[in-house]
Formats: sequence, C-alpha cells, structure tokens
Amino acid sequence: MPPEPGRNSPPVLLRGADRAGFAVALADRLRHVGVPAGLTETGDFVHALEVSPPLTVDALYWTARISLVRNLSHLAAFDRVFAAVFAGAPPLPLTRAATAPAARRADDVQVPVPAGADEVADGGGLPWATLPPVVAPAEPTGAGPKVPERRPSALAAAAELPFEDLDVAQTELLAEALSATLARWPVRRTRRHVPDPSGGRIALRATITRARRTAWEPAHLVREKPLRRPRRAVLLCDVSESMRAQATAYLHLMRAFTLVAEAEVFAFATTLTRLTPALRHAGAAEAVARAGALVTDRFGGTRIATNVAALLGSHHGNSLRGALVIVASDGWDSDPPELMTAAMARLRRRAHRVLWLNPRAGAAGFAPRVAGMAAALPYCDRLLPAATFHDLMAVAHHLGAGPEA
Repeated sequence: MPPEPGRNSPPVLLRGADRAGFAVALADRLRHVGVPAGLTETGDFVHALEVSPPLTVDALYWTARISLVRNLSHLAAFDRVFAAVFAGAPPLPLTRAATAPAARRADDVQVPVPAGADEVADGGGLPWATLPPVVAPAEPTGAGPKVPERRPSALAAAAELPFEDLDVAQTELLAEALSATLARWPVRRTRRHVPDPSGGRIALRATITRARRTAWEPAHLVREKPLRRPRRAVLLCDVSESMRAQATAYLHLMRAFTLVAEAEVFAFATTLTRLTPALRHAGAAEAVARAGALVTDRFGGTRIATNVAALLGSHHGNSLRGALVIVASDGWDSDPPELMTAAMARLRRRAHRVLWLNPRAGAAGFAPRVAGMAAALPYCDRLLPAATFHDLMAVAHHLGAGPEA
C-alpha cells in the first residue's frame, strides 16, 4: 500500500510560501549585484518551483541557478547572493510553524537576511510565508485614490520627439523598430496561377497531366488560385534645405521599404538621384551614409514638379505602373503650380495609390496653403503627417492594413 501523502514523504521546502513573491524578491537582489534577472527569468523560476517543488536547499539552488542565470560570468554573483540569503535562515521548511509562537510577531512574516555585499534596510527580507499584512489603514486624503504613474519606455518616449531632437543612437534604434513594423506589406493579384486545393479554378494542364496515370480519365481535378505578390513601391524623398531635419529619418524609412518590398527609392532637391542600391546595404548607418554621399544637391533648392516629370520620362518610369508611390516632402516648390498639376496628374494615372508624407500635416490648424502642396493634393489618395518616428510607424501600420488588390 503506498504511503499516505505527507506522512512519510520528506517535507517540501517553502511549503505554503508565496512562490511569486519569493522569486521576485530574489531576482531583485540579483539585479542589485549585476545579474540581469528579468521578467522572463523570474517567470521561469516561478514555473520551475510549481512544477518541481524543491525538497532541499541544494535542489532550490539548482532550480534558481538554472532559471535565473543565463551567463557564466554572473555565476559568482549569484552564489554570493544565494549564500547570503540562506546563511542565517531559520530551520527548514520555511513556514510560519518554523518559529515558536512566542517569538513570532503578528506583523513580522518576513525572514531577515544578513547584511553582506549588498545591504538590506530595516524591514527588508524575503517573503517566505505570505505577503506583508497591512499594519494600518490608509490615511484619507482629499485628492482621491493614487494611481501609479506609468512612464513610457525610452523607445516610446524617443518616438514622440521631433527628428531634430534625436541623437544618432536613438535614430538607429527607432529605425530598427520601424523595420520590424513593416512586417506586413500589401500584395497584388498577378495573372499567374498556382495550384491550391481551395482554388476556384481548375488547372487544365495539371489535371490532364495527372490523368495520364488513370488511362486519361480525369479522376482527380487539380485546382488553382491567382498568385499574389508584394506590391511594388516607389519612394521619393525631399532632401532640400527645408527638409534638413527630416531627411535622415526619411532615408531610414525608405531603407526599411527596400528590405521588405520591391521598392525603388529616389531623392530629389533640384535633381533626381536613385538611392536603391545604396540603401540595400546590411548596416543601417552605413546605408544612410552612402545614400547621403550620392546626393550632390542636398540641402539646396526644391523642384518637385521637374523631378517627378523626370522620373516619369526616364527608364525607371515603368516601375511606377501599378505601384504604391510615396512622396515625402513639405510641398515647398520653386516650380510653377501648373507644372506640379500636370506632373501629379500623369503620376496618378500610372500609379496604384499615391501617398504624401508631410512633416507639417500633423500640426494644429494645418492647411495646404503652399502652392505646390495645394496643386498636388487633389491627386493624392492620402496626406499623412510625418514629423516623428511615431508618425512613420503609423504610416507603416496604415500600409500593412491597406486594401489588397
């Protein structure tokens, strides 16, 4: 007959303890000495204690070491903290019954830890049995309940800053996040078909080929569906003097397009420069630096209409057919508005969709009063703000959620 549970079996370490509180407290002490025990490691430790409750301190040591230590260089710090925690601990298993009732206070449910390399303030320790009880009612205040202040992460806070307030490291970090945002890209339906059991069309050639195995009787019908491919994108970035603050960030955006889609990238000020080969470099900083070196008229005047017409008339103009065209500019143009109207009308007839990114479109009270922007707006599907990296990520989400055709 098997023994009754709890009669002859050895006592489980930390029986009745708050495993989550114990794991969080131990991970916090490890972080204070340089061991990067984050949320993932702490969660693994809690699950390990639940799946395999330790019977001895040695078993607890290996459970904590495997769960919380990811690098051999942090092993010495972990051993030092673990020894400091369990050096003067009361007899195990650590429960409320481990101390005599006379020596136990009603409000003392934590076991103090001896001071070592990292000091512990009075009232500290590890919550062995339960969480600390409330010792006094909260004082009534007239300000209402206090809610913890939620602070944005460094990445989210930097995404709200204007481009001119970002340093090089923040720009590269946000550019990586922008590339990850462009994971989903709109597709287009091609004239080709691929075999698919759920297709609504019978593939005659494949069906006849398979019928050779059954004396030319089509016993099995092969179905197919239209092949869909990522839609081509053409991006034009204004690098004139009025776009000095936004030029680098926009080049990071266009590099992200070249990595996830069949994109052609052009920069323009007074002339048109193709940047696609340079932006396909593996390193973001190197790619943007190479692209900037190719533009000889950077931070000069602007001739938007002339450059759009030059693109339409070049051998790259065929890439505009059925493409998603994105123009990043503030609309300041030295060409007459009539030239802008004619160029944008030709561009709209050739492209699938035309999006215009304007760094001033998100400002309060914005209106397209600039002659070039007013002339181009009737031929644009959307005018989107692009003053921060948060705006650029919103553009990426808009493209991913756009219609597929």
